[in-house]
This record gives sequence, structure tokens and C-alpha cells, in this order.
Amino acid sequence: MPPDGRGEIQATPIVIDGVLYTTTPARSVIALHADRGTLIWQFDPRTTSTHVNRGVVYWANGTERRIFFTAGRRLYSLDAGTGRPVRTFGDSGSIDLAAGLSRDIGDAYLVATSPGAIYKDLLIQGMRVGEEEGAAPGDVRAYDVRTGAIRWTFHTIPHPGEFGYDTWPDGAWRTAGGANSWAGMSVDVARGIVYVPTGSATPDFYGGARPGANLFANSLIALDAQTGTRLWHFQTVHHDLWDRDLPAAPNLVTLTRHPSRIDAVAQITKSGFVFLFDRKTGKPLFPIDERPVPRSDLRGERTWPTQPFPRRPDPFARQTMHESDVVDMTRFQKLQHGGLFAPPSREGTVVLPGFDGGGEWGGAAVDPETAILYVNASDVPWIAAMRELAQLPPRAATPRAGAAVYAAVCAACHGADMRGRDRAPSLAGLKGRMSAEQLQEVIERGRGFMPSFARLPEAEKRALIESFGLVAGGGLTWHAPEPVNAPYEFVGYERWRDSGGYPAIKPPWGTLSAIDLNTGDYRWRIPLGSFPALADRGVAATGTELYGGPIVTRGGLVFIAASQDAKFRAFDTRTGRRLWEVTLPAPGYATPCTYAVNGKQYVVIAAGGGKLGSSSSDTYVAYSLP
Repeated sequence: MPPDGRGEIQATPIVIDGVLYTTTPARSVIALHADRGTLIWQFDPRTTSTHVNRGVVYWANGTERRIFFTAGRRLYSLDAGTGRPVRTFGDSGSIDLAAGLSRDIGDAYLVATSPGAIYKDLLIQGMRVGEEEGAAPGDVRAYDVRTGAIRWTFHTIPHPGEFGYDTWPDGAWRTAGGANSWAGMSVDVARGIVYVPTGSATPDFYGGARPGANLFANSLIALDAQTGTRLWHFQTVHHDLWDRDLPAAPNLVTLTRHPSRIDAVAQITKSGFVFLFDRKTGKPLFPIDERPVPRSDLRGERTWPTQPFPRRPDPFARQTMHESDVVDMTRFQKLQHGGLFAPPSREGTVVLPGFDGGGEWGGAAVDPETAILYVNASDVPWIAAMRELAQLPPRAATPRAGAAVYAAVCAACHGADMRGRDRAPSLAGLKGRMSAEQLQEVIERGRGFMPSFARLPEAEKRALIESFGLVAGGGLTWHAPEPVNAPYEFVGYERWRDSGGYPAIKPPWGTLSAIDLNTGDYRWRIPLGSFPALADRGVAATGTELYGGPIVTRGGLVFIAASQDAKFRAFDTRTGRRLWEVTLPAPGYATPCTYAVNGKQYVVIAAGGGKLGSSSSDTYVAYSLP
């Protein structure tokens, strides 16, 4: 665990030849005997970065066997047998992910939370970048697995002469950011195609400086895996203002459309849609309609007039909040609530599903024999509110004390008690985790979902740092704030909760669905998870917000953790009936893995907790039948 005892494990282990490879909350890589859980080796990258890690990727050729993973900006190549860095890869075993990008990004935030995808002797890697103005671009690169050299690059923000360049302002590639593939990719090895889902362009919630559809943000892109050449694409959200990143690697599946069999790719979305395409041509396998959507009333914003809606399957999450769903009618009447694509507003706009989905990074599972897709969803409303920069409270002649600065600019996301909320991590015990220089860098440059606060007066930034018990001495070099082009800024990430702390919409708040992709029909849908305090009052089948996905076995089981109640469950694939459940040491906010050693089958889950106020753990738990 990290020194403060707070962490998460979002990784799905992989198992090769009886060895389980995965990562820890402190971003070390470990190799275990998969039938006993005993340690074979451990590699510690000694990074100060605090991002989550969702696993590793394996490559082998003859006697060469390697594990690739990322920590901070570094991509590492490890010997799978010993855990030692492969010195012939990059700079003595690792490379800088910022090297070779379209432009110099300086200190802009850049990590990779999801493992890359292997095709032959290539590692195809995406990245996570910032959400704010000035974020890094989302270039997709293919690296030589032996040397670390870049073999090809696909520009998700097109350069002059490239397809899609006219969907941005002229020269946007020099400054625009995002459109990155952070969620992972899928490879059709036989066809040599890699399917790349991308996120939104930045800044997330105001697009006045990036008019146009903004290809290839929010797109599923089919690339030639050997060359990086675009084969086809589909944009699921035009000119995104809702942080509707494609949240998970797509599923490869073969459909039955009598008398034909069709190789397809299925992409789940945060909004609860499943888009289904012919794997080779990109032809939609259910009709998709472009429907008119509301316009923004923010100055300078030019919303795209239509958005794509697949006719089938029906959404697996609720997309509209009605009065009959509402817990807090008073606030509901003050908010904008015009449906799925109601744009962010000064009053605040209901976003349902919320910024995390709907579908999320845990992804879906698909049965290759039946083409039934199993997917979990969160039905939790969030609020998208904007404020004009000119209307921010005027700065006082006397600089504010650190506590006052925290209350004004930090507490809305991290909580008045500093214990974190929504997407913002806990800041309790920050002194033991960061130096004054590191905290200054985060304040001035932003990180991940957090924007830059460089425009605070130097004295107030110093006071804020010192309020955490750190010494902001004379050695700190203060950066001048970057120019801000947007007239508005995002107020902050807010789940809409009721007075009891539960989602401000009637349950279910989390579901698990089975969708027949051959027909688009649902086989079943059930609530997933419960809150003990509500169950004691007779309200049991509420579901909870969910993080982490399902897996499906040939024996007819769906395994999933994901729920806030720290349960790990198995369901009958045909009926959705619960067959088994167990309580984990902490919630399993990860996707499980199943494997066999010497003919005995196991299922393992990372029980890391840490999100949504849950306790943290550094435990992997494996189960098997006697």
C-alpha cells in the first residue's frame, strides 16, 4: 500500500504457464504462483506518480518473454522470468511516453493507466492525459517490443493533409489536447486490425475554442495494426461537452444473422449505448440515427446540431431523469434537464448517466458461442455546471490564508474534510506522500481531472501548500499562468446525492444486463449490489454505483464484483439468478480473471477498494471449487 494506507487496485491479472502477473496499489509489478499466490518476483519502479494501474501485457517469441507496464510517464519492459528490466529496451529498460509526441508538452499530465495491446512484435499503446485546456494530445503509438523505437504514430488530432483535419479549427493540432485512448484496445490478430476507442477533446466541458466535430475524439477507430493506417472509424459523440469518453476496450464477437455469420466489434459507452459494427468494413449492424439535440446558451459555444443514436439494443442505462424519478424536486426544478445531450450550463445540467457512466472502464464480457453481452451500469446523476471567469470572486488586497484558499478552490471536489469525493482523491496525510515541489506542480499544472490553478496569487499558492504542513521555501520557482482562452470554467465534479448520501434518483443505481447481440434483445436485467443500511429498512435491491466489469465462463457463469457492498458474485448466464456470493476484504473495483493450473480452475479478483469512500486493501483473492 502507499504510505498513507489509501490506495486502489483496478488491475485484472493475466496468467501464463501457471504464473500470475499483476500490479499493486503502489504500482509495483508482481509475479505469483497462480495456484498458491506465493511471490516469485517483484519490480518496484519507485515512482512518485499516484495514478491507478489496470494491469500488464505479455509478449513472447521463442525464449524471449517480456512483461510491459507503465508507471508515471515511463513504459517498462521486464523479463517475465526474473522481473528485471530488459536493458536493450529504450533507456536501460524503459522509455518516456512523452518522447515522440506531436509536440513538446512540457510538464503537462501524461500517464498510461491501461496496458497496451500486442500485435506481432509491436506494442500499441494509448495514454491518459489531462482534461483541461493545454492538455497533451492523444497520439497512439506502436513501439518495437525489443528496442522501444516508435514504429508508427496515429494522430487522433489530425495534422494538415490528414483525414479529419477540417473537423477542427485550422492549426488546432499545435495546441489542442485529449482525444486519447486511455481505456485499452482490442486486436483482431487474424485480420491485423487494432480497434482503438478514444476520449473527448479538451477542455472537457467548453468547446468554444474547438468548433467542429473534432475527429477523432470520442471515436472507435480501426487501424491497420502493422502500419497505423486508418481503415474506418465511427464517432459516437460529435464535439463532446459531456466527458463521454469511450470508456472500455471493445468486444470482438461473431454474430448469427441467418444464414450468415458476421464478425463484429461491439463498443459500450458511458451513455449506455452499445454500438455494433462489421469488424472489417465498419458498417453498423443496427441502424444509427442522427437526431437533433439541444443548443448551448453559453457565449461562444457551438454545439453540434445532431448526435448518433443506435436503434438497437435499447440503452443499458437510464439516460433521462423525469419528475417521477427525482428525490430532490426543488433542486431538479433549478437545473437544466433536457435529456442525454443537454449541454453544460450556468444553472447546472443533469448528466445521466454520470461522468463515469453508464458503462465504465471495467468493460463488458461477451460469450463467443451465444454472442450474448454482459454489461454492468451505474444509474447515478451528476451535475455539469459552468461559471464565467469574469464572475469569480474578486481577489482581496490581503492574500487569503491557506484554509480560506482551500475552502474556495479545493473543498468543492476534495471535501471540506479533505477525504475526497466523487473523482477527487483524499488529501488527508498529504504531507507523507508529496513534497512542496510536487504539490506546487499539481497546483500550477493540474493533473488528470484536476485543472490548473496557476492564476492564484503566488502568496495564496504558498499559503495553500503550507496549510498541508509542507514548507514552501524560497527554493520554489513560481510559474506564470498560461493564458486562458475559454470564458467559462467547470465548477467541479459533483455526483448529485440526496440528504442521506445516496444518488438523488430512485433506484436501481446499479444493474447487470444480458443483451443478445444477434437480435439486440435483452435476456435479463437485474440490480447489482445493495446498501446494508437500506437493506435493514427493507430496501434491499437498490444496486450500487459500480466499477469493474464481468467475465463469462463456458460453464454458464458470470462473475462480477464491482459493487460498493464488497461482494463478489456469480450469476446464471441464462436467467440472471444469483448462484454464489462472498464478502471481500474491500470492494473489488476491478474485473476478475479466470484460469486453470494443472486442470483446476480458479477465479481471482483484486479487492482494493479505495473509491467512493470505501476502505482500502492490497489484497488479491482467488477462489476455486473443492
